[in-house]
Amino acid sequence: MLFVASTAYLLGVRRVRSRGESWPLRRTIGFFALGLLPYAVIELGFLGVYSSELRWAFSTRIALLIFAIPAGIAAGRPLDLVPAGVRERILASRVTRIFGNAMVATVVIAAVFCLFLTPLAGILRVDPVAEASLGIVVPLVGLAMVLPMMALGAVHTGTFIAIEFLLAFVELLIDSVPGLLMRLNDNVLDLIPDATQTVSWWPSMLHDQHLAGDMIWFIAEFADVPILVILMIRWMRSDRVEAKGFDDLSDEEYDEMTRAHLRGER
Repeated sequence: MLFVASTAYLLGVRRVRSRGESWPLRRTIGFFALGLLPYAVIELGFLGVYSSELRWAFSTRIALLIFAIPAGIAAGRPLDLVPAGVRERILASRVTRIFGNAMVATVVIAAVFCLFLTPLAGILRVDPVAEASLGIVVPLVGLAMVLPMMALGAVHTGTFIAIEFLLAFVELLIDSVPGLLMRLNDNVLDLIPDATQTVSWWPSMLHDQHLAGDMIWFIAEFADVPILVILMIRWMRSDRVEAKGFDDLSDEEYDEMTRAHLRGER
């Protein structure tokens, strides 16, 4: 996945520059330094190695893959490298418009975190195929939410974005619930027996679950900040677009629109 993503991005940069257009170096650095490098550290480092054995490593890995990695990759603006016609079709698709708002993101992320409260989390953790597949599927789910959210800045109205913004604050509370339940529960929720305790620092099953709850809670609350920032930027862009639309109206058109508003017309 690292090779495919790197090659596709660099080919896209080359295509843009071959057309005589500039591509800021900071975007390329952001894509690799904030996106692919952390992904490699997560998947090939401690979290990836012990993901199938430690609940807190597995939970931390999934939380970072769905929050941090998509945000880092989005810093490289990969959608801007897609040909304009293809990009417009992607952004205009129903799936993109559904995933590209904070309402759906709230539901999806809450559903993912609630899986940690069920035996399904243990099954996904110990199954080699499922555990490896999550390293690809989870970041893609995160990207499906983050990239459209950044690109659809002027599509929704200011009122719709305001609702999204308020819902994002609600998400701050919703995301904390699974972590708190895992932390406060005195029963092992995934029903998977302990792996062999090969070293002295290996936690017990219950302590392992409590650590997983702590990490989910911390990462979820911290990672909501970039989403709030993105929504704020979208709100500002939408406000500028709406303001420009009013500025372009003639005095007669503006007066007529005001009278129609007072009459209750849409």
